[in-house]
Amino acid sequence: MKLLVTGGAGFIGSNFIRHLLATRPGVHIVNFDKLTYAGNPESLSDIAEEPRYRFIRGDITDPAAVADLFALGFDAVVNFAAETHVDRSIEDASPFLRTNVGGVMCLLEAARKTKLPRFVHISTDEVYGSAPAGVSFTEETLLDPRSPYAASKASADHFVAAYANTYGVSAIILRCTNNYGPFQFPEKLIPLMIANAQENRSLPIYGDGLQERDWLFVEDYCRAIALTVEKGKPGDVYNVSAGTPQPNLHIVRTILKLLGKPESLMQYVKDRPGHDRRYALDSSKIQRELGWKPLVSFEDGIRRTIDWYRSNASWLEHARSGEYRNYYDRHYTNRVETFSR
Repeated sequence: MKLLVTGGAGFIGSNFIRHLLATRPGVHIVNFDKLTYAGNPESLSDIAEEPRYRFIRGDITDPAAVADLFALGFDAVVNFAAETHVDRSIEDASPFLRTNVGGVMCLLEAARKTKLPRFVHISTDEVYGSAPAGVSFTEETLLDPRSPYAASKASADHFVAAYANTYGVSAIILRCTNNYGPFQFPEKLIPLMIANAQENRSLPIYGDGLQERDWLFVEDYCRAIALTVEKGKPGDVYNVSAGTPQPNLHIVRTILKLLGKPESLMQYVKDRPGHDRRYALDSSKIQRELGWKPLVSFEDGIRRTIDWYRSNASWLEHARSGEYRNYYDRHYTNRVETFSR
């Protein structure tokens, strides 16, 4: 299989590429990434010379670059490329509109014109809005995005569904709960708390800290994505979750306990605008139809995640300081292709 991964230098994308290369010996992967602040080539330094892997720097919002890219011919595309941080979308929504909607449109147009066999779009549970206590949203739940980020992803989902319905694009949407694990940029809750705690810095907690999230270890999500590429039904949506929502406050306390740090490092701060109270998804469809299920418990996954950040202090330091851009200049600039006009 020849696979295009867009946004493959990001957190989930880089883990997915590594997972496929390790488990699918027949796969050949092209990684197309703009390398924004959260796209870190250092996350894939260990496979840079892998003959089944090729990196091309480019922007999914550039129609000419995307057309040239699709001319290479692919069996499937998995689109991770997106702006993803809710706080940043509240400060300025325009990059989210440009990439998460306009960029997806560029990819869909290229998929339509080239009759791409399979297009898998990576969405989010946030498109459903906040889940009432005791409720887990299904794939049939109406979308109710509450933040600019969620609105941009919901809009993209509608375009993906429309292209499948109108033009017959063989597209599938995956909506997953919060991921965590190695290589996650330290602006998200778990890596930020780990990084701050290790440095004895304050751990900012929005509001009362009782917002519930359903954390899924990234390896489990990578397995779900791979199964969707291989066996998913075109036109369908699949929810992916661990099925165990937990308050953010519990997550932070667990991290502090495992690191041997005092709870006095926690600092409650003003809640962000439009903060969804609870996310919860019913993933019975993907379990029933594709045979997926989560294998990594939160207790095991959070220990593995903390151990990884402890063992990769230089990666974390480079990510927090922007030093990974210098890494790119030193190791990649003279030997990667760039698609842009």
